Amino acid sequence: MHVHRTFFILMTALVFTGAAFFLSLCTGKYPLSLTVLFSGNEAALRVFQTLRLPRTVMALCAGFCLGCAGMVYQIIFQNPLASPDIIGVSSGASVGAASAILFFHASPAGITGWAFAGALSAVFLAFALTSLTGQKNLATMVLSGIAVNALAQSVLMMLKFTADPEKELASIEYWIMGSLGSITASKIPVPLIVSASGIFLLFFFCQKMLLLSLSDDEARTLGVPVTLLRLFLLSLATLVVAATVSVTGLISFIGLLAPHTARLLLKTNGRTTLFLSGLLGSALLLTADLIARSTATELPVSILTSVLGAPFLLWILFREGRT
Repeated sequence: MHVHRTFFILMTALVFTGAAFFLSLCTGKYPLSLTVLFSGNEAALRVFQTLRLPRTVMALCAGFCLGCAGMVYQIIFQNPLASPDIIGVSSGASVGAASAILFFHASPAGITGWAFAGALSAVFLAFALTSLTGQKNLATMVLSGIAVNALAQSVLMMLKFTADPEKELASIEYWIMGSLGSITASKIPVPLIVSASGIFLLFFFCQKMLLLSLSDDEARTLGVPVTLLRLFLLSLATLVVAATVSVTGLISFIGLLAPHTARLLLKTNGRTTLFLSGLLGSALLLTADLIARSTATELPVSILTSVLGAPFLLWILFREGRT
């Protein structure tokens, strides 16, 4: 019965994600259909190849990456609120990327590297603050994340203040808002290769990662190099997030919503749950982006994910408080 339930949940998620992907390809200010595409209409093909397909593929991949990374953070920190947003990874990545834009006019590959450095610094700082207290409870993690986010946001505001309003400021604002509107095919390969490599390794080490759910002493008894494995997996998850936000900018709450929902549905951890977390992340981001560009004035997608995520965060806090 458990196998059938898991299969049904996965198939439902796949169908929903596939439907959202197809609708995203067809919907927009210039509606497309299979009939129009196969008719040889050059304008429709140009819109499909240069705008619609890159944007939809990036939404699919970015959602999957953020969903998987969020689950890794939750397992490692043993906390349902640990996500790229809550512990400051996304903000740290944006500070790194903004620094690359402002001071070095970096290429997409350079921005990814700086975003990774900023994100890695943020996650290790949040982890260090939590460890210094000797506790790994909900309140400690939330406070650590708030502190790291506040620091990152302060640095980001300082960078914005010094940026040229006619040049770098618009690019930095793009990071803060988070949008898929400027995605082109040329921006996808480097982040996609980096994040795909990270996702592959996360799936490969998934079984070992689950041992981190045990206490450190129990894990060491089983031969697990706890500190080394934790740092390695945190680095991988952070690399995946950094590669993603280096193209999309800040996209809030996907890394919190998707893994938490996946674990609630399957009531377990493992590769299947990690995969479902990625699928749900893709479905959420595709749907949010679809709604964002269906409005009269296109909204930044992060606004819609925040509208979904804020009530969900409050529900988690209420649920944890009752338990």
